[in-house]
Amino acid sequence: MDLAVVGGGWAGIAAAVYATAAGHRVTLFETAATLGGRARSVELDGVVLDNGQHILIGAYRETLALMRQVGVDVEAVLQRLPLSLVGPDGSGLRLQAGPAGLSFAVAVLRHRGWGWGERLSLLRHATGWLLAGFDTDPARTVGQLCAGLPPRVRDELIAPLCVAALNTPSDQASARVFLRVLRDALFGGAGAADLLLPRRPLAAALPQPARAWLQQRGATLRLGRRVQGLQASAAGWQVEAEPFDAVVLACTAHEAARLSAAAAPAWSAQARAFEYQPIVTVYLDSPGTRLAAPMTALREGPDAPAQYLFDHGAIGGRDGLFAAVVSGARDWVERGLDATAAATQRQLLAAFAPAVWRTPLVVRRVLAEKRATFACTPGLARPPTRIAPGLVAAGDYVDGPYPATLEGAVRSARAAVHALG
Repeated sequence: MDLAVVGGGWAGIAAAVYATAAGHRVTLFETAATLGGRARSVELDGVVLDNGQHILIGAYRETLALMRQVGVDVEAVLQRLPLSLVGPDGSGLRLQAGPAGLSFAVAVLRHRGWGWGERLSLLRHATGWLLAGFDTDPARTVGQLCAGLPPRVRDELIAPLCVAALNTPSDQASARVFLRVLRDALFGGAGAADLLLPRRPLAAALPQPARAWLQQRGATLRLGRRVQGLQASAAGWQVEAEPFDAVVLACTAHEAARLSAAAAPAWSAQARAFEYQPIVTVYLDSPGTRLAAPMTALREGPDAPAQYLFDHGAIGGRDGLFAAVVSGARDWVERGLDATAAATQRQLLAAFAPAVWRTPLVVRRVLAEKRATFACTPGLARPPTRIAPGLVAAGDYVDGPYPATLEGAVRSARAAVHALG
């Protein structure tokens, strides 16, 4: 088929690769001048930074396979570490290499920041989730699911883990989706719960290699071009009056809703109905400083925005560069990015011993993705892959078991191309 892919984020890249590999003639349209979407690299003040700190986990099997398919040396681009949710004082949850479920149980028992009652309570709850098949009432929130856990376990583990995975606060987040993420991480095989931290800018992880791979195989890339119109025709579809047999809408839900409004008003209305949660990334400099771990879990609070801090020098990036991540950041975006950055700086100075910072900690840049992900709330109705004959959708918001993640985007792209036959 002559196939148009509208959108050059990770879903659009994946759809173009899968379709090209299947023998279709692909034309990819992307509004920006580069590929990558919300997971892209940008140059700021002569320094290449990612548009937000991203991490992958070992359970992202489709994403890792796609990277290898386009020639990425995954081990060179991503640093693999056993899951560790450890605070500035060194206490926290540390998984070891091997089967994640067993490692999780051992890590809980060894958690030196909790009493035995807290550790055993978490294991009892986790056993209950396992026996229930990691499923629950779709109307439940994570807060309701975990209401019986001790407060410290909820505050120090469940809340930051939930907002990292679903980008939605635990009192608002879907318990069913949260349990699915836990299931695939803890029982997805050896290494499924491992953290995969980018050693290089995200552009090197997929967008740049995929662009070269597609061009070498004859795909047409039309970058810097926003699609204004989409019309059904007797032979298929017209994108900007150019004929195609089929179209994959791999743009944002908002853009897909705009383009599909005439052809599929009900689908368009569903895609338009999402609420969103932002993510703010505060990049800071402290030359000469190296933290004890590449990723440090932080205590969030009314005046402490960030949940995690990443040391780029420890993962092969620029020495002395740090990224503090504020997920579920709607309230902080309303306060303003300057206020968020200042509060984050104060939070880090208070969380670590003064001697840790070898040089003054200075805010370098603040990046906000205001529609980073949909709010992953209980019972959320997500639009299906099929929009109309010959018209399908790919994106992390499309109906599926995962929250808005890179893996969800890639899996949706495979489903979209498969649906076209």
